[in-house]
Amino acid sequence: MPTPFLSIDAARCLQLSAQGLLTSPKRKAVRSDVTAAIRRMALLQIDTISVVARSPYLVLFSRLGAYDPSWLDDALCAGEVFEYWAHEACFVPSEDYGLFRRFMLDTSETGWKRQKAWVEKHAGEIERLLGHIRANGPVRSADFARPGGKSNGWWDWKPEKHHLEALFVLGELMVRERKHFHRVYDLAERVRPDWSDERDTLSREEAEMAMIRNSCRALGLVKPAWVADYYRLKRRQGKGWLTRLTDDGELLPVRVEGWEEDVFVHASLAPRLSDAEAGKLGATATAILSPFDPVVWDRRRALELFGFDYRIECYTPAAKRKYGYFVLPILRRGRLVGRLDAKAHRREGVFEVKALYLEEGVRPGIGLWRDIDGAVRKLANWHGTPLVRYGRLPDGLPPGNL
Repeated sequence: MPTPFLSIDAARCLQLSAQGLLTSPKRKAVRSDVTAAIRRMALLQIDTISVVARSPYLVLFSRLGAYDPSWLDDALCAGEVFEYWAHEACFVPSEDYGLFRRFMLDTSETGWKRQKAWVEKHAGEIERLLGHIRANGPVRSADFARPGGKSNGWWDWKPEKHHLEALFVLGELMVRERKHFHRVYDLAERVRPDWSDERDTLSREEAEMAMIRNSCRALGLVKPAWVADYYRLKRRQGKGWLTRLTDDGELLPVRVEGWEEDVFVHASLAPRLSDAEAGKLGATATAILSPFDPVVWDRRRALELFGFDYRIECYTPAAKRKYGYFVLPILRRGRLVGRLDAKAHRREGVFEVKALYLEEGVRPGIGLWRDIDGAVRKLANWHGTPLVRYGRLPDGLPPGNL
């Protein structure tokens, strides 16, 4: 049987299909859709910047449409998801806890050796902290006073914050819930009373292969160079992993126009592969994406697949920014067509688009404007900031004949 040959547009559609971004939602979201979307993506990255909705809530909105953000908090409280360091700090489906447990127990296989050293250095203080949690229940970092008063910056942590984060990384503590987006820590055995290290811990190879399987399923269409990044694995055997999954029937080899590398499609997308090859798999959704959306968090993959050169600039000095502080990619009908610098003024009910940029080669027109403006207004309404104010727009937007 000949290897399917895909256009670049078809390749994009397959990845967007896997990510839940090919078409707009066909019904109003319900509570269970939040956990289902996280399972589909495998990982939901956490970030605290709140210029617009914090990233995990925005990623879900891009896929679900208007939904109640408290549903994500509920999913964490209910134990349907948990927090840990995966791609970065992420919400992870509860059933994947075992993928990380070995790395919690053995920091020699991770970059967390400093956390273990911290716990050993402060053993007495940490044992007292654990005793306090055992006796009094979950805690927040805010429950402990800061010696000397005010913090001097993001990483100027008080000792208890260091202790809590170290114990979280090493699996002694878990995040039971979040209050006003602040972590509430509890003993791991109280959050996961069903877990047994002796019975349930996977080997390193088993855990890594499960991560690669999840990466391939979540991305839908993959190259060997892409799969390690999803869980921040070492890039040592990308092609070997995918060859093994192909032999097991979990991946299907394909060719993509303009690419010479091996490319694979996850078997769950097999029913859509023939339509993709025939050019019949169309993308219809327009969505404003988070800078930490899985579609764009790997800069190399976004560039190779979508021709979208993206770098978040909030950590760049203002004078050196090209686009703005918190710039959101614009996905329109299967293509990343632009980016916008936005800010939600919640008290005033205003959603400000400071600037909107189109990618090179994207032609302004009525259809493009209606799609982008419609997506912006849906996002603004969900924020509770229904008054949209546009600042700098590209020439031709909005079209003069509207």
